[in-house]
Amino acid sequence: MSTVPKVTLAGGLEVCRILNGMWQVSGAHGTVSTTRAVEAMQTYADAGLTTFDMADIYGPAEDIFGRFNSQLKSSGKDVPALQALTKYVPNPGPMERKVVQKAVQRSMSRMQVEILDCVQFHWWDYNDRRYLDALGHLSDLQNEGIIREIALTNFDTQRMEEITNKGIRISSNQVTPDFKYKISLKKTKQNRISCFFVYSIYVSWKIICLF
Repeated sequence: MSTVPKVTLAGGLEVCRILNGMWQVSGAHGTVSTTRAVEAMQTYADAGLTTFDMADIYGPAEDIFGRFNSQLKSSGKDVPALQALTKYVPNPGPMERKVVQKAVQRSMSRMQVEILDCVQFHWWDYNDRRYLDALGHLSDLQNEGIIREIALTNFDTQRMEEITNKGIRISSNQVTPDFKYKISLKKTKQNRISCFFVYSIYVSWKIICLF
């Protein structure tokens, strides 16, 4: 049995406290061998590190996860359950339902999954408030059973409060190390890290790379 510590998010998804980050396959760090990447993912999964963090803008990250996921399923072996956390990073602009749904379906196809475990939403410009439209559509897709957890990346406390007050359930906010000092945090009795408002939202900022 794996001894890797885990945490359960608001929607019930259990994830490792240490995530396997896939930013390194984005291409910014040089060419990555898909075969080597899949082999590395297998090594981490065998060690109990079964949670993978990727994004629709991380080059072939979702496709590589899809290949790994397919390979595991077809192996015929007893395989550990994987948790796949992706990110939706649209350019600010019109956020109609069909735009958001198309992006979600594209990620599902690439990752070869029928349900997205977690969609982490990022937005570049707070002055363009259509991020609320996008999150509203993600929430609708969650209610339809297509997405398990909705999360954020690098959102400040003011915006997190605004979003949750709209009735959108946010499970976590992944932030970069320097960004964590820009948001108001406090620890609850359950040792969760929460915003100053009543909603408990996990904050993560330590992601390991594949290689």
